[in-house]
Amino acid sequence: MESKRQHRISKQLQRDLGEIMQREIPHVIKNAMITVTQVHVTSDLSLAKVYLSLFATNDKESLLENIRNHASEIRGKLGNRIKHQMRSVPELHFYEDDSLDYIERIEEILK
Repeated sequence: MESKRQHRISKQLQRDLGEIMQREIPHVIKNAMITVTQVHVTSDLSLAKVYLSLFATNDKESLLENIRNHASEIRGKLGNRIKHQMRSVPELHFYEDDSLDYIERIEEILK
């Protein structure tokens, strides 16, 4: 269970990473739409698991791999935003959030 501090930091990281994905790294995401759906931080705040919803792309795996390859650049941009709020910037691990695909499959089965 997350503490209040972990929850507050997770939400802040989610907002900041969402803005970074949309505005500051168009060369990484190309024309895809990316939504940061969840962020989970460890209790020592050294690691953040970032879950992304990927839209408007045919090859989600290569896009996710490209984002992972640019994780240090994204972490640097995040560090510039949160440098006065946190002592160290957590390491970022990116995962695909496929919950929307799962919901669509369930709806198709029910029809």
